Amino acid sequence: MRTRYRWSAPLALLACGGLLLSGCARFDDTAAGQSFSPAPVPSPESPPQVQDPGDPSGDDQGQGHSGQQQSPTPIPPPQGCKDFDKAVIATCLDTVAAVAGLPGDGSTPAALAGERKSGRVVLATAGRDAAPFEQLDVVATGDGGLTSLALSPSYVEDQLVFAYITTATDNRVVRFAKGQPPKPVLTGIPKGATGNRGALLSDGRGSLLVATGDAGNPASAADPKSLAGKVLRIDTSGGPAAGNPTASSAVFASGLHAPGGLCTSSDGKRVWVTDQTAGPDALYRVQAGQPLSTPAWTWQDKPGVHGCADFADSNGILAVASSVGLQNLPVNPDGAITGKPTVSLDGKGKPPTTYGRLAGMSMISPQLAVAGTTNKDGGKPVSSDDRVVLITVSETGGGLGKD
Repeated sequence: MRTRYRWSAPLALLACGGLLLSGCARFDDTAAGQSFSPAPVPSPESPPQVQDPGDPSGDDQGQGHSGQQQSPTPIPPPQGCKDFDKAVIATCLDTVAAVAGLPGDGSTPAALAGERKSGRVVLATAGRDAAPFEQLDVVATGDGGLTSLALSPSYVEDQLVFAYITTATDNRVVRFAKGQPPKPVLTGIPKGATGNRGALLSDGRGSLLVATGDAGNPASAADPKSLAGKVLRIDTSGGPAAGNPTASSAVFASGLHAPGGLCTSSDGKRVWVTDQTAGPDALYRVQAGQPLSTPAWTWQDKPGVHGCADFADSNGILAVASSVGLQNLPVNPDGAITGKPTVSLDGKGKPPTTYGRLAGMSMISPQLAVAGTTNKDGGKPVSSDDRVVLITVSETGGGLGKD
């Protein structure tokens, strides 16, 4: 892919102990020999802006030189692996279930992207071809494989990346750095014919949240002795994190079945997890020590919820990736869902933009997120699928919902 994009500056958008932790490991936290160095994290006051190629620099948004309101310019369809959509930063991948936005100065957004079936991880950067980053050994039976990526809580210093994967014997969390082999962090998470998908998230306090599936056994979600069907909170070596509800246990909350994604507010005070249950799809607000029994929102039509991004501090919206576009839920300042979701990126807006099945999602800044597509896994792929795309706060709608 050789498409070039223009990015303008400011915009008004973006211990091993306790519960079955026999597989946790301790080793050096630093990625020796690492050469990839991210730029400083952009501030919320000056996030990057996605701008159409060919748009006059300095024009008011939606206006030409004359100041008249202009109609959106249709985006040409892809030509092979070349995608003309300014928001697409990688093309011709396979089932991008996992993404992790990278810190940067805002001029060239980038993310790591993981293919669920192959275990391949690439570096996706705006305006450049995707570059190989790591190869993980995975078994992608059922809904397993490589299903989540997350940066280390101290990534700028140690440049370590965590992954949730399925192996021949279990589901597990591993960590790796560019040019170094992956190392196990937490092993022995139950594996089944289904319910193997997991999600990862740095909690903003130096620990890692791990959402695990129930491995096809719904009873495991309520079993305090099982790692299945839980939100776990671990340190970077795999042991129970300090401050957990039970000091010797990694369990932070319980009651999941097939989690799609974890996300948090910019201040870390709200944590959300999505879940595909036997009934409706669900979104939960995660509270320490509390069972995930009362959803914050449910979708009776089961759109296949996956990753999420909390834009609420910017425009009062929690965005949830799904198989039919972006589900945008209004959130009030107290963190409560206040109304029905609107749907964007479903091909029905103006202009009619769609990326098909959206899966993994990760924040780059408080006003910019990145998502992966999985159209080669049951969708309707175009020639440039599967893709890594940028999601700006403007694409989620806005305005606080009403009670």
